[in-house]
Amino acid sequence: MPVENPSQEEIFNYLKQAKRIAIVGLSGKEDRTSYKIAKLLQEYGYEIIPVNPILAGQKILGEHVYERLQDVPGQIDIVDIFRRSEFLPEVAQDFIETNAKVFWAQLGLESQEAAELLKKAGRNAIIMNRCIKIELAEMPK
Repeated sequence: MPVENPSQEEIFNYLKQAKRIAIVGLSGKEDRTSYKIAKLLQEYGYEIIPVNPILAGQKILGEHVYERLQDVPGQIDIVDIFRRSEFLPEVAQDFIETNAKVFWAQLGLESQEAAELLKKAGRNAIIMNRCIKIELAEMPK
């Protein structure tokens, strides 16, 4: 059963209000989708926060890479996830331990278990199987 996403208007509102986007699973390789989307988010004026335990302490797109979501200082508006669906419950658990507002699993990624964990914790801003790049392109100016 697919996870029910917020309305299109709510998704646009999340994007309009956001300033800082943590990207879980961001690759340092320029040919990867996560890298291309992170670069695009910077071009849109968002501050990106790379989260990747393998690359922790390095820099991607000029930004410090954190090992875990819980290590990121300050407010996180959106957590954009580029990890396979089977890892979404683990990312959801990390998300719950932060002050992040929106849990966003990229196109092709979905987990009922992760959605249930988030809802149980009172975290209802959940978007799954949607591409942030496509949503930005469709957002009214």
